[in-house]
Amino acid sequence: MAIADDLIKDESIVVTADKHWIAPIRASLVAGLMVIGALVLRAISSPGEGLLGWVGGVLDLIATGLFLAGIGWIIYNIVLWRTAEFAVTNIRVLREEGLIRHRSSTTLLSSLSDVRSEVGAVGKQLGYGDLVILTTSGSAGEDRFTAITKPIEFRNAIMEQKVAADKPRAASSTAPAPAAMAPSSPGPSAAATTAPSPSASDNATALIGLAELRDQGLVTPEEYESKKAEILARM
Repeated sequence: MAIADDLIKDESIVVTADKHWIAPIRASLVAGLMVIGALVLRAISSPGEGLLGWVGGVLDLIATGLFLAGIGWIIYNIVLWRTAEFAVTNIRVLREEGLIRHRSSTTLLSSLSDVRSEVGAVGKQLGYGDLVILTTSGSAGEDRFTAITKPIEFRNAIMEQKVAADKPRAASSTAPAPAAMAPSSPGPSAAATTAPSPSASDNATALIGLAELRDQGLVTPEEYESKKAEILARM
């Protein structure tokens, strides 16, 4: 099922991503070794009679099994690559991949606690990376997107939508109770000392910049969590 066919009422897609072509290569390293091993066994098996012929027959059977398993594994990884689709909406983070063995995951923005990006030097050059989606349920709710395209754009979109979704809730929870009587004549000093609160986009930008510092190792996880709490408290 395509992600666009699984949207609920008032839900819209903000950004999408796919599996990078490096994904089936990374996932097929062991399968490739199995195919190479099968070819080596086939080459060293010696036909003949007696014990040597029996050993050669066993090696042929093992080589055939390894070859078929390796090729099947590679085909499976290619299918995962071609069918994988990731999306950020204004409500959820979605993942769909696979045909026969379909894999699907959904993370509500309301339950999301953090997003971590892992982009190596090769990933920067080729345009792929891994994302770890963390939720309030801890490790049980962790979801990992491996070798996806546009990892930084995807992460930033998640954080922007998370801040936008949390802003109305934070505003309603901190709204003051209506006063019994409005002040007769508020002085100019009161208006002058009232500072405008940061907008949702400002908070999203601050969180994105903070996450980039964390991912680059320029701030510790403890510093990141402390500063993130300060930004969320301003909402």
